[in-house]
Amino acid sequence: MSDDPILYENDGAIARITLNRPDAFNAMDPTLREGLREAILNVHENADVRTVIISGAGRGFCSGTDLKEGLSRHTGLFLEQEYRPILASISASPKIWISQVHGSAAGIGAALAMNCDMMVMAESANIYMAFAAINLIPDGGNTWLLQRGLGYKRALQTILEARRIPASEAVALGLANEMHPDDDLAQATTALATRIAAGPPLATAAAKRLLRAVDGMSYADAIGAEGTEQTALAEANDTREGVAAFFEKRKPNFTGT
Repeated sequence: MSDDPILYENDGAIARITLNRPDAFNAMDPTLREGLREAILNVHENADVRTVIISGAGRGFCSGTDLKEGLSRHTGLFLEQEYRPILASISASPKIWISQVHGSAAGIGAALAMNCDMMVMAESANIYMAFAAINLIPDGGNTWLLQRGLGYKRALQTILEARRIPASEAVALGLANEMHPDDDLAQATTALATRIAAGPPLATAAAKRLLRAVDGMSYADAIGAEGTEQTALAEANDTREGVAAFFEKRKPNFTGT
């Protein structure tokens, strides 16, 4: 395997990003963060890509920030400069990002996994909030992601007890979409990405924007936000194609226009 900290490849409408520091459990160091930023830029510059799978090489997904960098790496300024651009780019991306989690997704690695639009986990995988063990709090948006996914009480207990959330519990609570036997994880994740990539890209991006935005909106404001998206979609070529395909009883050819 290559020594590059990030492996990137395209397979038609699916891009694959692999965190590749297996000897360090894919801990985030400057080279990995820079490589991840470049990979995200490559995804956004490729109009053919509709779904992205992000995974880790070796025994686990990601162990978080490399603690060899020192505790200065947990300042607010560092988080703003090094992690917010990565995580916000995934959140705002019109593509659908799927994390493929095996082993452990810990610390900022948990934020990376949970911030993706969907998460597929191996049966032996877990989400690990390790921060309390070193007198820190979850960062990288982990508190927001946990509270949104678990509710206040479960999220607080997870943080204070530095819990590992096993894959079965993550799926049951809605943090993850699917769980599969370890040996089937990659194939199952690719199958999900393939299904999503076959859908209408404009409507897919609109659904992502809405669900990312409606948390905290009033019901009435959500109706208005839906109407704004629907107005734009109704004028798209893909909508006309979808309607024509429906009446002609054929598979639509969505082009993203």
